Amino acid sequence: MEQVIQSYVKAGTFMGTVLVARDGTVVLDKAYGSANVEWDIPNTPTTKFRLGSITKQFTAASILLLDERGTLKIDDTIRTYLADVPASWNGITVHNLLTHTSGILNFTALPEYRTVKLSATPVDTVIATVRDKPLDFAPGERMSYSNTGYLVLGSIIEKVTGGSYGTFVLDNIFTPLGMQDSGYDSNTAVIARRASGYVRGPNGLSNAGYVHMSIPHAAGALYSTSADLLKWEQALFAGKVVSPASLQKMTTPFKNDYAFGLTSREDKGRRVIWHNGGIDGFNTSMAFYPESKTAVIVLSNVNGPVPDVLVPQLAALMFGETVTLNSERKEIALPVATLSKYVGAYGLAPNAIMTIALEGDRLMAQVTGQGRNPIFAESETRFFLKVVDAQIEFVTDGTGAVTHLVLHQNGRDVKAAHK
Repeated sequence: MEQVIQSYVKAGTFMGTVLVARDGTVVLDKAYGSANVEWDIPNTPTTKFRLGSITKQFTAASILLLDERGTLKIDDTIRTYLADVPASWNGITVHNLLTHTSGILNFTALPEYRTVKLSATPVDTVIATVRDKPLDFAPGERMSYSNTGYLVLGSIIEKVTGGSYGTFVLDNIFTPLGMQDSGYDSNTAVIARRASGYVRGPNGLSNAGYVHMSIPHAAGALYSTSADLLKWEQALFAGKVVSPASLQKMTTPFKNDYAFGLTSREDKGRRVIWHNGGIDGFNTSMAFYPESKTAVIVLSNVNGPVPDVLVPQLAALMFGETVTLNSERKEIALPVATLSKYVGAYGLAPNAIMTIALEGDRLMAQVTGQGRNPIFAESETRFFLKVVDAQIEFVTDGTGAVTHLVLHQNGRDVKAAHK
């Protein structure tokens, strides 16, 4: 595990904390790089990190607690609790918000988000930035990730309890579980052992951009440590946070593997319950394998994909599998005639196409909305990217025609049919 982690530390793409545990026994608990680069203050296992969207599982648990207490019902429409929602939102339920099936536009995808995020703004005012925009789809029709939906959940929590979202989570989750190093983040409060956030550019690290912590709210405003998050994982899956029936709802996928603030899927025959997070200067990823009670937690204070790569790699090692690092992959040359048969469009998802194109003697891969990158052959049918830890395998039928590709990334195998 240390060898895998150090490959990213030495490349300058990761600093933060890593914790791996199985059935209550901690296997690895270490910190890497700096909590503050300018003062050369190292990260430690007790360093606090902004969680980004890992926050959503705490919001989901809060809603389920209120449902258990009879304060609200997840099958109610949101108009039951928020009287001033637009008419187009009348059919949206609390369940739709939890599962990202509301159709409400994701406010962080709007151009004006760059301005909105700079100022202290009440949650209902942030929600209002999308209230007059049409829904992306009819409620329940499909799943599309929406931070706005979780802001609405936060607003509902505040309306029905009469207090703040942060206070509810503190009083009902953090304090009962002894999570003393967790809370709702602040731009002004002095918070001991809090990491500074960074981004990596062509000239190395720079300080991350500003976001006022009133903006992410119930979608991404919490902070924590790896040790506190282990307490959370152990308590949640031991039935000490919500009832067994509520936990079943929270971890049963509705659409696209998404349940309530968590994804739940099969990975190499094992069930994994997972979520990640990304916010200015921080990326996080956390997975729990319930059958073996294995938890893998990676918190980073430099933006980038490494936490999502490390989690499945460390899990693989925990299960006795091998991990091949990108630096260990050997490129081979293939004839242009072989490369040519892989050219085409492949459907990764309803709104995502991977296009494979030939430029000279090199294949290039591009996913809808992303940049184009070269892919390098390591066998006649298997290729790898160098910009991210991902591999593409082309599959042919009995005639040699390409039927589909399989994208191997972040521990997942995604099949994409040749269009």
